[in-house]
Amino acid sequence: MECFDVIIIGSGPAGTATALNLLRADPALAGNILLLDKAVHPREKICAGGLIPHTLDCLNALEIPLTVPHVQVNRARVQALPGHEVVCEEGGMCSIIRRNEFDFLLVRTATERGAEIRQGEKVIRLVREPDGIRVVTEKTTYRTRIVVGADGSGSRVRRQLIGQTRQPVGKAIMSDVPISETDWDGFVQQRYDFNFLPVQDGLRGYLWAFPCLIDQVAHVNLGIYSLGVNSFSNAALQDCLSAEINAFSTATASKSERVQHRMVSGGHVYSFGQTRRLRAFPIHGYAPERPLAAPHVVLVGDAAGAEPLMGEGISFAFEYGAFAAQAICEALQTKDFSFDAYTRTITQSWLGKKLARLSFATKLFYGRTARLWFTLAARNTRLQSIGLKWYNGVDGWHQRSGWEAVRAVINRYPRQP
Repeated sequence: MECFDVIIIGSGPAGTATALNLLRADPALAGNILLLDKAVHPREKICAGGLIPHTLDCLNALEIPLTVPHVQVNRARVQALPGHEVVCEEGGMCSIIRRNEFDFLLVRTATERGAEIRQGEKVIRLVREPDGIRVVTEKTTYRTRIVVGADGSGSRVRRQLIGQTRQPVGKAIMSDVPISETDWDGFVQQRYDFNFLPVQDGLRGYLWAFPCLIDQVAHVNLGIYSLGVNSFSNAALQDCLSAEINAFSTATASKSERVQHRMVSGGHVYSFGQTRRLRAFPIHGYAPERPLAAPHVVLVGDAAGAEPLMGEGISFAFEYGAFAAQAICEALQTKDFSFDAYTRTITQSWLGKKLARLSFATKLFYGRTARLWFTLAARNTRLQSIGLKWYNGVDGWHQRSGWEAVRAVINRYPRQP
């Protein structure tokens, strides 16, 4: 039976960020960190692939250049009120990647720096023992002092070792359409679009359009996000997205291309005709009261909780990885593997506070007061600017207090950091 100090289950951004931060903090851990994944890289990952500026800062801190193909977004168009749209042109808003290429880059970097990876090896059981965790896979059994749950929204680690708790559950459905088959000008304009108009019909979420490259061919990634609680049904989400795809399609597209589709969800294909694939994935949102650790176990990334307002998880995956690495290094030094302080550390940190504020924002923007808050946001340019900087982690706004943001919105000239 092989033994490792740390076994990380899941090799997406959260898992690899944990390994990379551990190896940077303690290079002696090389050879003692194992990444386990049921898939084999480069593997398809259903995700819109937006890297906000703070994610790029995290990559720079880990000395990982963004060498995979990506599309730079410098403009945003937002529809939140009928007959009114907001265009932001502050630049440097996002870089759009494809997750198969991006995650493979992270895995290669982690292995080059000393992590070991076993791919195509599904974990089937986790057993708590007095001095660690036994990890049983389809192929073999491992023992470890620390398990990191980086296994996504449906985390087996969370369910088997920490316990399933109630949490905001969202879902997203998306499809990729070649730009040549649309009239959309967002790709050449370096722009992404957000459409919140369906909120007035009961959707707790939005429609999006992201420019992206697939095998060097320009596409638009179209999708719909729903927080899931008291929101649209699956059928309504599919109909809403299908209507959006049709609206983006050119008049020259054939009827069969424009109307028929199929959905891929949880590895199963559901046919609704013969057309474009609609790929669905769950998003488990952060809840401040939920435990994120147990003896010998910590959660990171979507297993711990993505932000529920927009469903963004990549930047938070990197930050979870940094916090987890610090907690793991302390545990290895002190031999205290209780991780009693991990949940509290996350909750009280700027990361936990940002996630909690975004969770609260879902009640404002996706509840009964939605029209009031969308109206305020649409008509106040200072609020748009500060809100965008805070969300994207620009100029250190993500670590500033809420009161400082309020003062900056109220004051005519916001104080620079």
